[in-house]
Amino acid sequence: MNGILVIDKKEGYTSRDVVNKVSSFLNTKKIGHTGTLDPLATGVLVLCVGKATRLSELVTAYDKEYFASVVLGLSTDTLDVTGTVLKEENVYIEKEKIEKVLSLFQKTYMQKVPIYSAVKIKGKKLYEYARENKDVEIPSRMVTIFSTHLEGDVLYQDGKTIFTFSCKVSKGTYIRSLISDIASSLGTIGCMQSLHRTRQGNYSIENAYTLEDIENQNFTFQSIETALLSYTKIKVDKKLEEKILNGCVLENIYQTEYPLFVREDDSLLALYRPYHGNLIKPFKMLFK
Repeated sequence: MNGILVIDKKEGYTSRDVVNKVSSFLNTKKIGHTGTLDPLATGVLVLCVGKATRLSELVTAYDKEYFASVVLGLSTDTLDVTGTVLKEENVYIEKEKIEKVLSLFQKTYMQKVPIYSAVKIKGKKLYEYARENKDVEIPSRMVTIFSTHLEGDVLYQDGKTIFTFSCKVSKGTYIRSLISDIASSLGTIGCMQSLHRTRQGNYSIENAYTLEDIENQNFTFQSIETALLSYTKIKVDKKLEEKILNGCVLENIYQTEYPLFVREDDSLLALYRPYHGNLIKPFKMLFK
């Protein structure tokens, strides 16, 4: 019961709902997700099970890909259509202008975290401040938008402009905030209508299972090694293996910041990370 499970999350479930259900189906408590999806959102939710949970931090840091639908001319407190409407206006924006603004968001910038999010400030989640109508300083994070692309036609309905775009983004990016920022750059207001995550790192929707699949035992774990494909493997001899098993700090002579040490038979030993100067130290111990 060790490995990676890629779930195709349906609308209406929280990420914790999915974890709880899969935990029950598999009869294990050693399980966790690696990147929250809002109840409105669907698609890829990567779960780490058993010994794979030690790699949750790595999988969470992977880039993610989405399809997002936008309603321009509508703003809500949650930045999506499930929230309380704050303002409405009639908006007609041409396809060419939308494409131009989307291209301008292929950048790194400081993005404000949504007030309705689980980010903690002084030990309390932001959405708790929002529900209690209490003032709090909302933090911003440095995020990178690697790509954006308009998908399909732009629709004009009931005085609103509606479109869908695909994007690839870094860890920590809130698509609801991205949409709000895009709307602002278009000179209007906007919110998220729907969101579908299609990929997280090496894990894609094509290899995802539904909760029904898991319940019916119709699934296969992806190996722990699949979470480590982006790291450079370094095979070691017995002498160096002994040092690694003992958690020794090493000199980095491997031309990579995060060497993945393996035995001659490719079995995992440890992932190392930068320490002081040209030294590296254990980051994730992976041997059985």
